[in-house]
Amino acid sequence: MDVKDKVVVVTGGALGIGRALCRRFAREGARTVIVADINEAEAKLVADEIKGKAVVCNVRKEEDVIRLVRFTEDNCGAVDLFCSNAGIMLVGGVEVANEDWQRIWEINVLSHVYAARAVIPGMLKRGGGAFMITASAAGLLSQIGSAPYSVTKHAAVGMAENLAITYGGEGIKVFALCPQAVDTDLLRQGAGAVAGAAGVDGLMSPDKLALAVIDGLRKEEFLILPHPEVKVYIQKKTADYDRWLNGMRRLQASIIKGAEIKK
Repeated sequence: MDVKDKVVVVTGGALGIGRALCRRFAREGARTVIVADINEAEAKLVADEIKGKAVVCNVRKEEDVIRLVRFTEDNCGAVDLFCSNAGIMLVGGVEVANEDWQRIWEINVLSHVYAARAVIPGMLKRGGGAFMITASAAGLLSQIGSAPYSVTKHAAVGMAENLAITYGGEGIKVFALCPQAVDTDLLRQGAGAVAGAAGVDGLMSPDKLALAVIDGLRKEEFLILPHPEVKVYIQKKTADYDRWLNGMRRLQASIIKGAEIKK
């Protein structure tokens, strides 16, 4: 898929990965880029920079997502590519409060359900379209230091897989973007063990990730892996699950020890 002359929607488009995607799509010649975000001021800044359009959208609210798609169709034309990108990070395990589990579930998982409901029927009528979910390597492997992030990103990958199976034969191209550590505010929210585990293979700039997305869209491969090491880790995990788990425990112990030394 080439984004040139396409109408593209990016949720969480005001900052981090989303902002880099919006800028890259504009540089690649997208006809219109819709910068959707709960942060109206930042969304407008990005939209003004790339000559796109800003839409305020709280992805926890299905009515906001429906309104986003309708606005795009009414003002810019049919959605060619919907990037369901908005996401958050929470640190902790099963002890994380119920309301925080609910919040991350709504943003990291249900938002993709809402987006698919809103945009895929129109794509089916037109005979084609593309839908990308920003998941994470944590959704293929795990996330040391954050059970909520790991669980919800696994669910996000599962959602993308199901959409690809269900609609892939009907002209809908589905992608799961699964990076490791990217230099964004979201990563910095997950300080300590979370950031240490995610950044084991280095920190990628959002701009470099956006280039990897363009390459992945052109190749039309389901998994977009900006960090190629992730494919090797998946293969090792599935080849011997128990060995992989033991390796993750050792990594966790080394990260915790390193954090204690720094203190």
